Amino acid sequence: MYKRLTKSREKKIAGVCGGIAEYFDIDPTLVRLAYALLALGAGTGILFYIICAFVMPEHQ
Repeated sequence: MYKRLTKSREKKIAGVCGGIAEYFDIDPTLVRLAYALLALGAGTGILFYIICAFVMPEHQ
């Protein structure tokens, strides 16, 4: 059986960080912290999140 990257049901905003954490089997807080560092540091995190929010399918 293969894994599929989907948005998380336990979401804060759109479920992107939670979905990534579920896919890689890590704590969602770590993914959210990494996202915050990308968003504040390089500024690319915001664009990445918006794209993922539209592209990633909902969890079934």
